[in-house]
Amino acid sequence: MQNQQQNSQKIQNPETQVPKTPQMNDRDFANDLLSYEKYMTAGYSTALNEASHQHLYEDLLAIFNETQNCQRELFNVMFQKGWYKFEAESEQKIQQSYQQFSGYSTQFPYGGTVQ
Repeated sequence: MQNQQQNSQKIQNPETQVPKTPQMNDRDFANDLLSYEKYMTAGYSTALNEASHQHLYEDLLAIFNETQNCQRELFNVMFQKGWYKFEAESEQKIQQSYQQFSGYSTQFPYGGTVQ
């Protein structure tokens, strides 16, 4: 029973109330912007992997960093306002996941070491 209780706990700040109307409110706008920034970050990441010219790569990297920073700031604002929350996980589940993914390192080239 305690495991279920711990799993149902939320990690969040008190929620800042916004009007619940058909029009977009501050939470809706922030959520929309965060989704857009995540999408843009993924696109810039792909472009960085495929950039064939050093100056283009550097320009894309600067834009990527700005976009990533903006995404992080939006996340922080949403979390502070209680608009972004997480489910708490049990220590046992965390340990199981850690063991599962630790085993994957043996599948990496070079014996699982980062070079």
